[in-house]
Amino acid sequence: MAILTVDSLSKNYGNLKALDAVSFSVPQGSVFGILGPNGSGKTTLLGIVMNVLNPNSGTFTWGLGGPYTNDTRKHIGTLLETPNFYPYLSAEQNLTIAARIKGRGEDDIHRVLKLVNLFQRRDSAFSTFSLGMKQRLAIASTLLGDPSVLVFDEPTNGLDPAGIAEIRELITSLSNNGKTIIMASHILDEVEKVCTHVAIIQKGILKKTGSVKEILAGSTNATPTIIVELSAPDLNELKAVMESFPGVTSIRQLRNELMLTCSVEINGVAINQHCFQQGITLEKLSVKKTSLEDKFLEITGTKSDN
Repeated sequence: MAILTVDSLSKNYGNLKALDAVSFSVPQGSVFGILGPNGSGKTTLLGIVMNVLNPNSGTFTWGLGGPYTNDTRKHIGTLLETPNFYPYLSAEQNLTIAARIKGRGEDDIHRVLKLVNLFQRRDSAFSTFSLGMKQRLAIASTLLGDPSVLVFDEPTNGLDPAGIAEIRELITSLSNNGKTIIMASHILDEVEKVCTHVAIIQKGILKKTGSVKEILAGSTNATPTIIVELSAPDLNELKAVMESFPGVTSIRQLRNELMLTCSVEINGVAINQHCFQQGITLEKLSVKKTSLEDKFLEITGTKSDN
């Protein structure tokens, strides 16, 4: 079941086409990443599906029972920009104000503070929080009233590595508790680590959409491409030996090592044993699957902003 269906959404700002006939569906229970460089149209897209912006053309439908209404809105928690918490008020006081503005969730404050691991700091002033804690409090605000869908715009933007890890763990925990999460991000590594599905957008154009597994594989049935990096004292001899190894589709020499592209799962132990039997001692052996960054560069033909 699709929790959100976007059909040919387009948005223009004068001569600038921010979105160009974008279509995709978000499966219920997924962590769906809208991935693209800064300025690709991610925030515009989220603004449209949250009824903050009007599209020039196209439609969207939330799978929450009927058309988009105020009642539908109660099932969606959103974090589209940095919330305006009062620095001198405590976490609990700030959430009380947020709940009253929303008209729901005032009896839910302790529960959401526990979910984001801030219950012990509920009486601390917001100004004493780290950036990661402030972002977790913002997410707590979206959880008031127990919405089934969460929409985040760049939830780790501006955080240090520790803060990014905190938000990553929180998103994973919320997903494990049955929430559908839609998040826009330009950080490839974070999307790959937390998302189950992704839509890649570049300059307002949808380049690819599907499960992360499908994107990495290149199709719904393919095995993700395996990259093997090898080096030995004699690269020519190593290349000759590996050309006959099962599953190797191409070999390239990069400086003092070989990069093998393989169409099947490759076992590092088997490669090492094969080379040893041929009298070759490896100086380096690294086996890895194609990353989302590799696929992003392949799909868009550009480097990311990260």
